[in-house]
Amino acid sequence: MSRAFVNEDRAADQTDPPVERSVSDQPNYVTAHGLQQLQDRLAASLQALAVEQARGEQADPQRLAELERDLRYLRQRLQSAQLVPPATSRDQVQIGSRVAFADARGHEHEVQLVGEDEADAAAGKINWSSPLGRALLGAAPGDEVVWRRPAGDCLIDILEIIPQRP
Repeated sequence: MSRAFVNEDRAADQTDPPVERSVSDQPNYVTAHGLQQLQDRLAASLQALAVEQARGEQADPQRLAELERDLRYLRQRLQSAQLVPPATSRDQVQIGSRVAFADARGHEHEVQLVGEDEADAAAGKINWSSPLGRALLGAAPGDEVVWRRPAGDCLIDILEIIPQRP
């Protein structure tokens, strides 16, 4: 039956439940910045939910369901968050470390190992449990490590562990 003929009073019952956001099995390590981002996202989602609920009968039931789903995810992530101390070592890569490395072609790259929710490849922030993150974690300047990629393994040289910016 066409949705055009759906009883308005039952429209909320026919809202498609949003797909739940999956939570990885990895420990939820977060940097201080990542924890703040999660808290900010929770606050923004709570505000968006309040605005949508204030619309009363005009509220979009699909939007409400999506916001409630996002809130469940964010609350779970905050509850499971394990704050890591600031990465201060220049001798060993840790979560939070900013690392300069060279690939097999000699191209230099710089990334920071962060938690899953803070990861943003375009900004050079990679998940500590990604293949590159796992290759770098625990390495020291001068080490050569294997980055296991779907496209094939790649040897990378750790050039430097860069001190955190204030």
